[in-house]
Amino acid sequence: MNPDLNLLKVFLAVASAGNFRAAADRLGVTRSAVSQSIRRLEDELGIALVQRTTRSVSLTEAGARLKSQVADALATVSAAWDNVVEDGPPRGLLRLAVTSIAEQFLSGPLIVSFAQAYPDITLDVTVTDETFDIVAAGFDAGVRLGEVIEKDMVAVPVSGPQRQAVVASPAYLARAGRPRRPSALVNHACIGWRPAPDVAPYRWEFEENGRAFDVSVNAVVTTNDMLLMIRTALAGGGITIGMEETFRPWVESGALIPLLKKFLPTFPGFYLYFPNRRNQPPKLRALVEHVRAFREQSER
Repeated sequence: MNPDLNLLKVFLAVASAGNFRAAADRLGVTRSAVSQSIRRLEDELGIALVQRTTRSVSLTEAGARLKSQVADALATVSAAWDNVVEDGPPRGLLRLAVTSIAEQFLSGPLIVSFAQAYPDITLDVTVTDETFDIVAAGFDAGVRLGEVIEKDMVAVPVSGPQRQAVVASPAYLARAGRPRRPSALVNHACIGWRPAPDVAPYRWEFEENGRAFDVSVNAVVTTNDMLLMIRTALAGGGITIGMEETFRPWVESGALIPLLKKFLPTFPGFYLYFPNRRNQPPKLRALVEHVRAFREQSER
């Protein structure tokens, strides 16, 4: 049997999106076309690949097995095809999954300069803190902290070492006092963070005398939105935590005061990461080269 690669592409889109409508939007086709493609693939294989409901689809055991076996292979074929047929400037849609705390990548200049240098490439950036397989979800690359990137990925530095900061407004500190040790945070109103609704809130991480430990704070507000955390802290709502460079404008203006600095060490920064493929698409290669050049220039 010769597999139809177009049908496999549709199947992977459905498997990643979780429903036919989202897969159709991603592929630029109708929902009916997606449904018919899945039916044809199932007929060719003689086995059900998805379980359909009125709102979503889930993979059968056979579907999950097919997804795990063809995702990387199909991505490699697509990259090889791009390398063969693309002559001239890099072009096409480049999909990225970027953590919301990658301030240097998301701040604007890096993305704008890339778009200006490569006008035939369209960047589609999804800002998300959820953990998932970027290949299976149809992304070309991602940007995350180096410590959470899978070992089988290629990682290119986007930033230097990073550090977290614990901050509060002068008004809050005048009212509630200044914590001298991380353990004192349990007696303060804190503004917490969670990456997704079904994930436990982040436990604030510290270090003392080389020993790492965390604190489960008393969060009066918990959110996945860093901007809401900043606004709440600026309004005197409590103490919050995040990347040092995220808070820098407000710390420099005096609107937020850094706390507990001696308990917050540096750690590896952010990386652009992607699968280790022999045939890397020109559009991704262009981004890698641009990130390297941008970082070198910013460090001068």
